[in-house]
Amino acid sequence: MVVKLGVPSKGRLMEKTFEWFAQAGVTLSRAGAEREYSGVVEGIEGVELVLLSASEIPRELAAGRIHLGVTGSDLVRDKLAAWDSKVIEIAPMGFGHADLIIAVPKAWVDVDTLDDLDAAAAAFRARHGFRMRIATKYHHLVREFLKTNGVADYQLVDSQGATEGTVKNLTAEAIADITSTGETLRANHLKILNCEPVHKSQATLFKSRTAAWSDDTRATMVALKEMLGMGD
Repeated sequence: MVVKLGVPSKGRLMEKTFEWFAQAGVTLSRAGAEREYSGVVEGIEGVELVLLSASEIPRELAAGRIHLGVTGSDLVRDKLAAWDSKVIEIAPMGFGHADLIIAVPKAWVDVDTLDDLDAAAAAFRARHGFRMRIATKYHHLVREFLKTNGVADYQLVDSQGATEGTVKNLTAEAIADITSTGETLRANHLKILNCEPVHKSQATLFKSRTAAWSDDTRATMVALKEMLGMGD
């Protein structure tokens, strides 16, 4: 039995993950063509590389179909209910940094804080007869954050495409989305509320609590953690 390691299948996250492991002497590489979702692991025995989309990795970890996975901490916390009962955070990896933020139109000159947003939401409902819409892909994290901060009279609407464009397209009044530089928000005439981010995300190595761990896979895990400088 081998330890299955799930890694993002393309883009900068895959490249930076490969670099991160390579620094510890573990070489990861794609096997064959670009569209093949298997890989090669060198430098340690008993580890199999599985290439998946970053959004699939939380589900595969929770289901126990992979033992380890690299994905954004935002995805694990949003997609998995009671996430820490299903996975263990092994190591933040120091790349893929992004903040999950709430943004409103720049034209809302009187809305800068969460208290302002709450007041604006109440006024919006009184005027229009329905709740202010906040477009997001991160329903669980955003709902818990707004509840904790006392914001009411809103509704979350699912964003399948470019979340920043939903306000311009009149399908939402505000958004909650991941940003690293804020450039796209500014281009769409949006401003970030003056408050702590909903979540500060980065690429993280997670371990599944539900995967089958045999004596062999446990021994492999010990060896891998030693190579990564994590001890037992």
